[in-house]
Amino acid sequence: MSTALKEKVGRYGIWSVGLRSEDPDRRPQLAEAAAELEQLGFGAVWLGGNSAPRHALPLLAATSRLTVGTSIQSIWDYDAEASAAGFAEVESAHPGRFLLGLGVSHAKMAEQYRRPYAALVAYLDALDAAGVPAGRRVLAALGPKNLELTRDRAAGAIPYLVTPEHTARARRILGEEPLLAPEFKVVLETDPDRARALARSSLAPYLTLPNYTNSFLRLGFTEDDLSDGGSDRLIDALFAWGDASRIRERIHAFHEAGADHVALQVVDASPRDTLPHKSWHTLAALLN
Repeated sequence: MSTALKEKVGRYGIWSVGLRSEDPDRRPQLAEAAAELEQLGFGAVWLGGNSAPRHALPLLAATSRLTVGTSIQSIWDYDAEASAAGFAEVESAHPGRFLLGLGVSHAKMAEQYRRPYAALVAYLDALDAAGVPAGRRVLAALGPKNLELTRDRAAGAIPYLVTPEHTARARRILGEEPLLAPEFKVVLETDPDRARALARSSLAPYLTLPNYTNSFLRLGFTEDDLSDGGSDRLIDALFAWGDASRIRERIHAFHEAGADHVALQVVDASPRDTLPHKSWHTLAALLN
């Protein structure tokens, strides 16, 4: 299953908040975007924000090969029974093309946040009981304990805001078989000051979330790196910017570290839910 899954998602995908919407009037726009991304050669799209299986339906209906995954669905906001029902609905309509991406979110975002590891284990137990295959779910694992859980209970990991160094550590824990598909942010800007300013604006909300800051510290960054919007060292590790050659080299570093797939998120001055069609074309040309 893992080998087939890796072939399905391919080496590159797109991560986007804008591809997830509750507005029915936006469905044609989302369908068009999904078809465009499939034509550009991306193997998967990842629905940013607290997404659910139903959000994948308009994208899957508009494409024939594209894999769509949630990145992520919070275990606190959707109970396991509802999640399993949503998975079954999507699977019935589009067999084999949806991945249920799950995560524990953050204490600041979920009032129910208690013992997140135990809660995630219980959630996976409930999905097992409801018939959701382990091979069709992926976990937003950052730390060693959750990566070990991923190895044992899921098809792979979709870590967010990580570096190639994290990917190498994750691969050692996961072993060779599970899918490892980190998210990576790209700023299509060659001016260092402007690129880093855009990156800092994007990073700011995450620097208030201990799950991420603890991950950065485990990777060898210091408290000084986390202050004042993030040091240049931190920014340059978490974002690709520069000319095409430099961006391509930064993305390929994840593959060299053990990633099977990299989910690319465009960061620019537009609102986060914008669909950056021009930038997607630029990325596709750069990677090809």
